[in-house]
Amino acid sequence: MPRSGVDIAAIEVLLCDADGCLFPSEEPAFVASAAVTNEFLEAIGATARFGAEELRVTTTGKNFRTTAAALAEAEGIRVPPADLESWVEAERRQVSAHLSRALKPDRAVHQPLARLGEERGLALVSSSATTRLEGCLRATGLAHLFPPTRRFSAESSLPVPTSKPDPAIYAFAGERLGISAAEGLAVEDSVPGAQAAIAAGFPTVGNVMFVPAPERPERIADLRRAGVAAIVSSWAELERLLASSPPAEPAVPGLVGG
Repeated sequence: MPRSGVDIAAIEVLLCDADGCLFPSEEPAFVASAAVTNEFLEAIGATARFGAEELRVTTTGKNFRTTAAALAEAEGIRVPPADLESWVEAERRQVSAHLSRALKPDRAVHQPLARLGEERGLALVSSSATTRLEGCLRATGLAHLFPPTRRFSAESSLPVPTSKPDPAIYAFAGERLGISAAEGLAVEDSVPGAQAAIAAGFPTVGNVMFVPAPERPERIADLRRAGVAAIVSSWAELERLLASSPPAEPAVPGLVGG
Protein backbone atom coordinates (compact mmCIF):
# COMPACT_ATOMS: atom_id res chain seq x y z
CA MET A 1 0.00 0.00 0.00
CA PRO A 2 1.16 3.62 -0.39
CA ARG A 3 3.04 5.19 2.50
CA SER A 4 0.52 7.98 2.89
CA GLY A 5 -3.18 7.78 3.58
CA VAL A 6 -3.25 5.33 6.51
CA ASP A 7 -6.27 6.26 8.60
CA ILE A 8 -5.17 6.06 12.24
CA ALA A 9 -8.72 6.39 13.50
CA ALA A 10 -9.76 3.24 11.62
CA ILE A 11 -7.11 1.02 13.24
CA GLU A 12 -8.70 -1.37 15.73
CA VAL A 13 -5.95 -3.97 16.17
CA LEU A 14 -2.15 -3.89 16.18
CA LEU A 15 -0.86 -7.06 14.53
CA CYS A 16 2.51 -7.52 16.20
CA ASP A 17 5.35 -9.69 14.98
CA ALA A 18 7.13 -11.47 17.82
CA ASP A 19 10.81 -12.34 17.24
CA GLY A 20 12.94 -9.24 16.93
CA CYS A 21 9.92 -7.00 17.39
CA LEU A 22 8.40 -7.75 20.82
CA PHE A 23 11.64 -9.12 22.24
CA PRO A 24 15.29 -9.47 21.13
CA SER A 25 15.00 -13.19 20.50
CA GLU A 26 16.70 -13.55 17.15
CA GLU A 27 20.33 -13.52 18.30
CA PRO A 28 19.90 -16.04 21.16
CA ALA A 29 17.51 -18.14 19.06
CA PHE A 30 20.07 -18.54 16.31
CA VAL A 31 22.70 -19.69 18.79
CA ALA A 32 20.50 -22.70 19.54
CA SER A 33 19.15 -23.02 16.01
CA ALA A 34 22.60 -23.05 14.40
CA ALA A 35 23.59 -26.08 16.47
CA VAL A 36 20.51 -27.99 15.28
CA THR A 37 20.90 -26.73 11.72
CA ASN A 38 24.45 -28.02 11.50
CA GLU A 39 23.45 -31.38 13.00
CA PHE A 40 20.71 -31.58 10.36
CA LEU A 41 23.09 -30.70 7.53
CA GLU A 42 25.60 -33.29 8.68
CA ALA A 43 22.90 -35.95 9.00
CA ILE A 44 21.65 -35.44 5.43
CA GLY A 45 25.16 -35.36 3.95
CA ALA A 46 25.20 -31.65 3.09
CA THR A 47 28.48 -29.76 3.02
CA ALA A 48 27.30 -26.34 4.25
CA ARG A 49 27.73 -25.30 7.87
CA PHE A 50 26.61 -22.07 9.58
CA GLY A 51 27.63 -19.98 12.53
CA ALA A 52 24.81 -18.42 14.55
CA GLU A 53 25.34 -14.91 13.13
CA GLU A 54 25.64 -16.10 9.54
CA LEU A 55 22.43 -18.10 9.90
CA ARG A 56 20.62 -15.10 11.44
CA VAL A 57 21.62 -12.73 8.65
CA THR A 58 20.76 -15.31 6.00
CA THR A 59 17.37 -16.47 7.30
CA THR A 60 15.82 -13.73 9.48
CA GLY A 61 12.05 -13.78 9.16
CA LYS A 62 11.84 -17.45 8.13
CA ASN A 63 11.11 -20.48 10.27
CA PHE A 64 13.32 -23.55 10.60
CA ARG A 65 11.17 -25.73 8.33
CA THR A 66 11.53 -23.28 5.45
CA THR A 67 15.23 -22.78 6.12
CA ALA A 68 16.08 -26.48 6.42
CA ALA A 69 14.16 -27.37 3.25
CA ALA A 70 15.88 -24.57 1.31
CA LEU A 71 19.36 -25.56 2.53
CA ALA A 72 18.77 -29.18 1.54
CA GLU A 73 17.38 -28.18 -1.85
CA ALA A 74 20.39 -25.93 -2.47
CA GLU A 75 22.60 -29.03 -2.34
CA GLY A 76 20.22 -31.18 -4.34
CA ILE A 77 19.21 -33.32 -1.37
CA ARG A 78 15.67 -34.54 -0.85
CA VAL A 79 14.64 -34.90 2.78
CA PRO A 80 11.60 -37.12 3.45
CA PRO A 81 8.80 -35.08 5.03
CA ALA A 82 8.72 -37.24 8.17
CA ASP A 83 12.45 -36.74 8.70
CA LEU A 84 12.14 -33.00 8.22
CA GLU A 85 9.36 -32.87 10.80
CA SER A 86 11.57 -34.65 13.31
CA TRP A 87 14.24 -32.01 12.86
CA VAL A 88 11.66 -29.22 13.08
CA GLU A 89 10.52 -30.59 16.43
CA ALA A 90 14.10 -30.95 17.70
CA GLU A 91 14.93 -27.36 16.74
CA ARG A 92 11.70 -26.12 18.32
CA ARG A 93 12.49 -27.79 21.66
CA GLN A 94 16.06 -26.56 21.84
CA VAL A 95 15.35 -22.99 20.78
CA SER A 96 12.29 -22.66 23.03
CA ALA A 97 14.24 -23.88 26.05
CA HIS A 98 17.13 -21.52 25.33
CA LEU A 99 14.90 -18.49 24.84
CA SER A 100 12.97 -19.20 28.04
CA ARG A 101 16.27 -18.84 29.89
CA ALA A 102 17.76 -15.96 27.88
CA LEU A 103 14.88 -13.46 27.57
CA LYS A 104 13.88 -10.98 30.30
CA PRO A 105 11.07 -8.43 30.78
CA ASP A 106 11.70 -5.03 29.22
CA ARG A 107 9.77 -1.98 30.44
CA ALA A 108 10.54 -0.18 27.17
CA VAL A 109 8.33 -2.77 25.49
CA HIS A 110 5.79 -3.64 28.17
CA GLN A 111 4.71 -0.16 29.25
CA PRO A 112 3.94 1.43 25.85
CA LEU A 113 2.51 -1.85 24.57
CA ALA A 114 0.15 -2.11 27.54
CA ARG A 115 -1.08 1.42 26.89
CA LEU A 116 -1.50 0.69 23.19
CA GLY A 117 -3.49 -2.39 24.13
CA GLU A 118 -5.87 -0.30 26.21
CA GLU A 119 -6.61 1.93 23.22
CA ARG A 120 -6.58 -0.74 20.51
CA GLY A 121 -6.63 -4.50 20.45
CA LEU A 122 -3.37 -6.45 20.28
CA ALA A 123 -2.69 -9.65 18.38
CA LEU A 124 0.48 -11.59 17.71
CA VAL A 125 1.25 -12.75 14.15
CA SER A 126 4.41 -14.81 13.84
CA SER A 127 6.17 -17.48 11.80
CA SER A 128 7.29 -19.18 15.03
CA ALA A 129 5.56 -22.14 16.64
CA THR A 130 3.10 -21.48 19.45
CA THR A 131 5.22 -23.40 21.99
CA ARG A 132 8.18 -21.14 21.30
CA LEU A 133 5.98 -18.04 21.47
CA GLU A 134 4.51 -19.14 24.79
CA GLY A 135 7.96 -19.51 26.34
CA CYS A 136 9.08 -16.12 25.03
CA LEU A 137 5.92 -14.35 26.19
CA ARG A 138 6.20 -15.85 29.68
CA ALA A 139 9.89 -14.96 29.96
CA THR A 140 9.28 -11.35 28.91
CA GLY A 141 6.10 -10.83 30.96
CA LEU A 142 3.95 -10.17 27.87
CA ALA A 143 1.74 -13.27 27.94
CA HIS A 144 -1.25 -11.47 29.46
CA LEU A 145 -1.22 -8.88 26.66
CA PHE A 146 -1.56 -11.62 24.03
CA PRO A 147 -4.03 -14.28 25.20
CA PRO A 148 -3.88 -17.60 23.31
CA THR A 149 -6.90 -16.75 21.16
CA ARG A 150 -5.03 -13.73 19.79
CA ARG A 151 -1.81 -15.54 18.88
CA PHE A 152 -1.44 -16.60 15.26
CA SER A 153 1.43 -18.82 14.15
CA ALA A 154 2.30 -19.64 10.56
CA GLU A 155 3.90 -22.79 11.93
CA SER A 156 1.06 -23.93 14.22
CA SER A 157 -2.20 -22.14 13.37
CA LEU A 158 -2.61 -22.94 9.67
CA PRO A 159 -3.81 -26.21 8.14
CA VAL A 160 -0.53 -26.34 6.20
CA PRO A 161 2.48 -24.77 7.99
CA THR A 162 4.17 -21.96 6.12
CA SER A 163 6.42 -18.99 6.84
CA LYS A 164 6.55 -15.30 6.05
CA PRO A 165 6.73 -13.74 3.43
CA ASP A 166 3.76 -15.99 2.63
CA PRO A 167 0.80 -13.74 3.59
CA ALA A 168 -1.39 -16.68 4.67
CA ILE A 169 -0.94 -16.12 8.41
CA TYR A 170 -1.93 -12.46 8.14
CA ALA A 171 -4.99 -13.33 6.07
CA PHE A 172 -5.87 -15.99 8.65
CA ALA A 173 -5.43 -13.58 11.56
CA GLY A 174 -7.55 -10.91 9.90
CA GLU A 175 -10.32 -13.42 9.24
CA ARG A 176 -10.29 -14.77 12.79
CA LEU A 177 -10.23 -11.29 14.29
CA GLY A 178 -13.02 -10.12 11.98
CA ILE A 179 -11.16 -7.05 10.77
CA SER A 180 -10.70 -5.50 7.37
CA ALA A 181 -7.28 -4.50 6.08
CA ALA A 182 -7.86 -0.86 7.09
CA GLU A 183 -8.72 -1.90 10.65
CA GLY A 184 -5.38 -3.60 11.31
CA LEU A 185 -1.85 -2.22 11.51
CA ALA A 186 1.03 -4.68 11.28
CA VAL A 187 4.28 -4.04 13.14
CA GLU A 188 7.27 -5.90 11.72
CA ASP A 189 11.04 -5.79 12.05
CA SER A 190 11.97 -8.00 9.09
CA VAL A 191 11.52 -7.61 5.36
CA PRO A 192 9.81 -11.03 4.91
CA GLY A 193 7.40 -10.10 7.71
CA ALA A 194 6.60 -6.74 6.16
CA GLN A 195 6.13 -8.35 2.76
CA ALA A 196 3.69 -10.86 4.26
CA ALA A 197 1.59 -8.19 5.98
CA ILE A 198 1.54 -5.88 2.98
CA ALA A 199 0.64 -8.73 0.60
CA ALA A 200 -2.33 -9.48 2.89
CA GLY A 201 -3.41 -5.85 2.53
CA PHE A 202 -2.46 -4.54 5.97
CA PRO A 203 -0.69 -1.19 6.36
CA THR A 204 2.61 -1.90 8.06
CA VAL A 205 5.09 -0.11 10.30
CA GLY A 206 8.70 -1.20 10.48
CA ASN A 207 10.04 -1.42 14.05
CA VAL A 208 13.85 -1.52 14.21
CA MET A 209 14.09 -1.36 18.02
CA PHE A 210 16.01 -4.63 18.28
CA VAL A 211 17.82 -4.53 14.95
CA PRO A 212 21.60 -4.31 15.64
CA ALA A 213 22.80 -0.74 15.10
CA PRO A 214 25.24 -1.58 12.25
CA GLU A 215 22.38 -3.23 10.33
CA ARG A 216 19.77 -0.53 10.85
CA PRO A 217 20.45 1.73 7.84
CA GLU A 218 20.22 -1.18 5.41
CA ARG A 219 17.19 -2.69 7.18
CA ILE A 220 15.37 0.64 7.13
CA ALA A 221 16.08 1.05 3.43
CA ASP A 222 14.88 -2.51 2.73
CA LEU A 223 11.71 -2.03 4.77
CA ARG A 224 10.93 1.17 2.91
CA ARG A 225 11.42 -0.59 -0.40
CA ALA A 226 9.03 -3.29 0.83
CA GLY A 227 6.39 -0.59 1.22
CA VAL A 228 6.04 0.09 4.94
CA ALA A 229 4.07 3.18 5.89
CA ALA A 230 6.57 4.33 8.51
CA ILE A 231 9.66 3.32 10.49
CA VAL A 232 9.95 3.55 14.28
CA SER A 233 12.84 2.77 16.60
CA SER A 234 10.80 1.89 19.70
CA TRP A 235 7.32 0.98 20.90
CA ALA A 236 7.14 4.37 22.60
CA GLU A 237 7.71 6.02 19.23
CA LEU A 238 4.89 3.97 17.74
CA GLU A 239 2.67 5.00 20.65
CA ARG A 240 3.36 8.67 19.88
CA LEU A 241 2.78 8.08 16.20
CA LEU A 242 -0.64 6.57 16.87
CA ALA A 243 -1.71 9.14 19.45
CA SER A 244 -5.07 10.72 18.72
CA SER A 245 -3.36 14.12 18.68
CA PRO A 246 0.10 13.50 17.18
CA PRO A 247 2.82 16.14 17.51
CA ALA A 248 2.92 18.88 14.90
CA GLU A 249 6.22 17.54 13.58
CA PRO A 250 6.11 13.76 14.03
CA ALA A 251 9.47 12.01 14.12
CA VAL A 252 8.36 9.56 11.45
CA PRO A 253 6.14 10.77 8.58
CA GLY A 254 3.82 8.51 6.70
CA LEU A 255 0.65 8.07 8.80
CA VAL A 256 -2.22 10.53 8.91
CA GLY A 257 -4.80 11.10 11.60
CA GLY A 258 -8.43 10.29 11.07
